Amino acid sequence: MIKRAPKAAFLFLCAISVIVAWHPLRDTLWLATGDGEYTHLLLILPAVAALIWLESGKAWRLSSPSSPSESLKSLWALGPGLSLLCVSLVFAGFARWRMDLSPDERLTANMLALVTWWLGAFVLCFGTRVSRSLLFPLGFLFLLVPLPRFLLDEIVAGLQQASAFTAHYMFFFARVPVDQHGILIDIPGLTVEVAKECSSIRSSSMLLITTMILAQLLLRSTWRKWLAIALAIPVSVAKNALRIFTIAMLGTRVDPSYLTGKLHHQGGIVFFSIGLGCMFFVLWILHRNERAAFSRMRSRTRKAG
Repeated sequence: MIKRAPKAAFLFLCAISVIVAWHPLRDTLWLATGDGEYTHLLLILPAVAALIWLESGKAWRLSSPSSPSESLKSLWALGPGLSLLCVSLVFAGFARWRMDLSPDERLTANMLALVTWWLGAFVLCFGTRVSRSLLFPLGFLFLLVPLPRFLLDEIVAGLQQASAFTAHYMFFFARVPVDQHGILIDIPGLTVEVAKECSSIRSSSMLLITTMILAQLLLRSTWRKWLAIALAIPVSVAKNALRIFTIAMLGTRVDPSYLTGKLHHQGGIVFFSIGLGCMFFVLWILHRNERAAFSRMRSRTRKAG
């Protein structure tokens, strides 16, 4: 069980931060509900709460020092915790007094200050041992910080180029005459532009976040988790390129209405499901490999003993 004093102190510090940073929180919520490129922000707090709840049994057992030496060690949490709170105040001051920041950059700085404050408050109240055991969900909170527009535009442009490049080779391997000029793809009877709206940034963000959560829940080894997360990026590009390829082929070979129909405007869930299925398969392979490696290691340990 969590001691009441640390819990009350943490809730008090969080309440202060919410009151002070109410406007950035409100603006982030409006951004997430009004702009498809930021929809993933709505997943972060529920995901963090669920992950902390799932890992709470092991974490809270570490929260109560049982000896004077452990009580002394818990005092070391004051240093990292207070340091994070000070860093948060630096971010908040930067957002407030830097006059040349654009509104989206100011929102990023304010939300970065808020998340850093929450982390500092957690470390300060519950200690470094608990914080280390919950490192992933606590670090996951940084995904609540909306990217500034200039950085998001760079990511979208990268997805456009990568999707066009991948779709080009899909047409090539399907033996469809194809020519690519940047984000324009020419095939007989059709020129496809991989526009900003077609970059699939929303579904790519969702796929990446879902993969991160599943990797944390299903895998133990750090390198396997990072491998799964890294593979989610090319899988996301490939499923977007598959969408471009499929709609273009159906529009030129079956019925031109596919180019403007429901599959074009509302079919994202279909290709997102394909990408998610691919990531489930990758995670299943990594999980199976990890279990086999663990079994071999346990067998060798028994023989050595």
